[in-house]
Amino acid sequence: MREFLEGSQAVAKIIKLCKPGVISAYPITPQTHIVEELAQMVADGQLNAQFVNVESEHSAASVVLGAVATGVRAYTATSSQGLLYMAEVLFNIAGLRLPVILTCANRAVSAPINIWNDQQDSVSLRDSGLIQFYAENLQEAVDLHLLAYRLGEDRSVMLPVMVCMDGFILTHGIEPLDIPEQELVDRFLPPYQPPYKLDTQNPLTLGPLVDPEYYMETRYAIQETTKQVIKYIPHLIGEFSKIFGRSYHGLIEEYYTQGAEKVIVAMGSVCGTVKDVVDELRAKGKKVGLLKIVTYRPFPAQHIYEALKNVPLVAVLDRAVSLGSYAPLVSEIKATFFNKKRKPQVISSFIVGLGGRDITKDSIKEIYRLLNKHEKSCEFIDLKPELLKDSYECSTSV
Repeated sequence: MREFLEGSQAVAKIIKLCKPGVISAYPITPQTHIVEELAQMVADGQLNAQFVNVESEHSAASVVLGAVATGVRAYTATSSQGLLYMAEVLFNIAGLRLPVILTCANRAVSAPINIWNDQQDSVSLRDSGLIQFYAENLQEAVDLHLLAYRLGEDRSVMLPVMVCMDGFILTHGIEPLDIPEQELVDRFLPPYQPPYKLDTQNPLTLGPLVDPEYYMETRYAIQETTKQVIKYIPHLIGEFSKIFGRSYHGLIEEYYTQGAEKVIVAMGSVCGTVKDVVDELRAKGKKVGLLKIVTYRPFPAQHIYEALKNVPLVAVLDRAVSLGSYAPLVSEIKATFFNKKRKPQVISSFIVGLGGRDITKDSIKEIYRLLNKHEKSCEFIDLKPELLKDSYECSTSV
């Protein structure tokens, strides 16, 4: 069914079609509309689920942990400081191999307080064990939630999945969308039937104390599972396309990368702006392309290598910073090419859009201009030097 929807409403609708039995979340901008819509659906009897009101994101994560541990499909959503507040429980959820599905409405992390979009929150949890997807537009955000449930609940995976969508840009943006019929969703997503659960009839222990004799093997098992996830996602995408009639990119998307002399690497909604610039530059005869990262965890290193190995100049856009080191995404792109026989001549790092600063077509054109044989390391784009002298005051003003 084609509908004209706000991003948050669209996510709520697709979650309803996935039939979670428990929903728990704490409102935080810009995530609030998602769970507000779901709470209304439960209250109106449109969704047969328990909506558990809690006093914090830590509690919300604990509730959905308990729900999935007892064999009930669950859902939560959060953003920014809320995601970081959940972090303790999210590491636990991954370690327990519980397929909780989470939406992160990406938002800058304090301090100073900022409610606008960048990707520092979700990228900061890259080592947690959560599978991470990044949506470019609202249709992708909808589709990725279906993939998230199907992937996370697969008995060969059993891991939590976080779908990341840029705050305000996607959560509050409005687009015409294909919302599938319940029958199609049911064909793609069977009822949740976990291989293990807390059950008084068949007692077991989840998350016991594990000494050094066993702990390392639990980490190894998750690491090995993520390798299989990389292979499994394309299979799921094929099945998704057959049922819903939409082709889709599950790991990476190559946009005019073949034969390109310059390629920009990015993830999230900025990819739409990059595509517009690529189209403009190619119309002028420039050999330029985009490599969009859809799956950030597990990191599809081999796919990225194959896409970039013949490209002379690569620009990596990060909407997050690893303070005191290199930017997160570029670090992993460079690591991908370590000890490889073929590699780009230059991989440059550009920091863009922190705290919701606009990433315009002129911003992308400036990156294209700066991308040359002189490698850039953490080059901040659209920085305002005149404001730097006030940077400490920005963090402490009343």
